[in-house]
Amino acid sequence: METVDFQRLTNDAVALLSKLIVVPSVSRDEQAAADVLQQQMEEWGLHPQRVGNNVWANDPFLHPDKPTILLNAHIDTVKPVATWTRDPFHPTLEGDRLYGLGANDCGGGLVSLLQVFRLLCNEKNRDFNVIYAASCEEEVSGSGGMTLLLSSNVLPPFQVAIVGEPTGMQPAIAEKGLMVIDGYAHGVSGHAAREEGVNAIYKALDDLVWLRDYRFERVSQLLGAAKMTVTVVESGTQHNVVPDALHFVLDVRPNELYQNEEIYDFLCSHMQHCELKARSFRLRSSSIPADHPLIRQCVALGMQPFGSPTLSDQALIPGWSFKLGPGQSSRSHTADEFICVSEIRDSIETYWKIIGAANHLG
Repeated sequence: METVDFQRLTNDAVALLSKLIVVPSVSRDEQAAADVLQQQMEEWGLHPQRVGNNVWANDPFLHPDKPTILLNAHIDTVKPVATWTRDPFHPTLEGDRLYGLGANDCGGGLVSLLQVFRLLCNEKNRDFNVIYAASCEEEVSGSGGMTLLLSSNVLPPFQVAIVGEPTGMQPAIAEKGLMVIDGYAHGVSGHAAREEGVNAIYKALDDLVWLRDYRFERVSQLLGAAKMTVTVVESGTQHNVVPDALHFVLDVRPNELYQNEEIYDFLCSHMQHCELKARSFRLRSSSIPADHPLIRQCVALGMQPFGSPTLSDQALIPGWSFKLGPGQSSRSHTADEFICVSEIRDSIETYWKIIGAANHLG
């Protein structure tokens, strides 16, 4: 590969990220940010396309006989928390730090991957294709984001995806999934002063205790055990009425050794008094083999593969994928969120080195 001016690319990335910070892009309200990104990509000659608020671009030298890499990051953010000490929509550069909502999660990965895509679009003699996709609604796992982009069948088939979530530029080669389950217990109302009615709270107790105490048997080397937590319980109307209904919410985080449907069927079979209903099965645990050429290249560069407990669009991407991006996951969704300019520069250069291994994807 030719000599690359990484400082110029870093400057371009920081300038674009600053433009994006100015434009609020809370999940399901990303149109203005998508406009900014699309316009900048057009100015760089990348021929972006749009599906809803998802912006993507094809390899100008796309060849159907070559393997394809998807470069993905999301443009949406969470709402700013109340404890920000600065304007979350005013990009502020202080030393090496660029402050602003979404700077870390995942603006740094979004603009860094775009710079690498720009570079690759100028490299005609490659043994692989590359696609860039900036998705929306990631923070809410919405149907208008990656799900819409994939179901629209506009993207060419791809063999592997790099997701630019903040991982400290260490490869997260496995990610836990998510399944949210609603539980219901049904009783009979009555007066609390008399021996009448069937208390839905009491009916649910044994099942709730079982859910609290059960431990899944298959433990992943990367992700540990699958985990489930009762996070919401709702029942009763007033002190003197025996409750005739109870609703609870169960948060389940499967590892890559379980399918969501398998866990759901197992849990249903162990409920004595409660009825379960999964909201969705689509947010699955995902992974990539540790001996994949891209991961081997990461290791050759001194990087340490790990398993991630947090969810991303990786859960919706079919096939092999891994998370790799600048910034730290611990900064995400926090007040005074920031990304370091040096992290952006390092990530552009690191992505550039790693993707050279794509010549061996076969």
